[in-house]
Amino acid sequence: MSDTILATTGLTKEFRGFVAVNDVSLTVRTGTIHALIGPNGAGKTTCFNLLTKFLPPSRGNILFKGRDITGLKPADVARLGLVRSFQISAVFAHLTSLVNVRLALQRARGGSFDFWRSEDVLSVYDERARALLDDVGLSDYVDTPAAELSYGRKRALEIATTLALEPEMLLLDEPTAGMAHEDVDRIVALIRRIRKGRTILMVEHNLSVVEGLCDTITVLARGQVLAEGDYAAVSKNPDVIAAYLGTTDA
Repeated sequence: MSDTILATTGLTKEFRGFVAVNDVSLTVRTGTIHALIGPNGAGKTTCFNLLTKFLPPSRGNILFKGRDITGLKPADVARLGLVRSFQISAVFAHLTSLVNVRLALQRARGGSFDFWRSEDVLSVYDERARALLDDVGLSDYVDTPAAELSYGRKRALEIATTLALEPEMLLLDEPTAGMAHEDVDRIVALIRRIRKGRTILMVEHNLSVVEGLCDTITVLARGQVLAEGDYAAVSKNPDVIAAYLGTTDA
């Protein structure tokens, strides 16, 4: 379908006889926010790692914009416009917010990051880096070392570095995990701002975040697709209710 940006067919991952992801067929529509949810051990993270090629599938295919990317490496997939964040914030703690984003922008020069270049040469990236920091609400923290940012702002900085790669599709791995309520609200507002012109697929444990943000929700249980639809539909599905019974972790 022309409005499909990412699709899988029969996606399966086995680890020494244990099937972590089992025959998952997933369709993500262009321009939507799509969530993968499910109880602990459902296969969400494994599925995410398969989509971004950090794990090879045992079976199945992955198509991005109609192209089969099943055999590609993570860096090749990122160059095509499919870029992910990680559950644990991945920024350079002792560098400022500006320099963190500037390093991501330097990929435009090719294979070299030019660490030895003068500040004058690298300052060509500063305007765009400041704009990205403004986009994620960090304009007041341009010169702040990442180590001094709150956890929520570190996640925002990571998203800024991800946006520097100009992704068509952004994959967010539990973007609100471990956050206080104030930081959750900040990240939700950020995701709403950056969705324009992009598709977002997210693994998320906070169901209130999923309810407020996501157009489509795919529920995994024991590595298989249990249900799919909008929040109103999946939250009333008896199989989904049974899968979550006894746990508050999504």
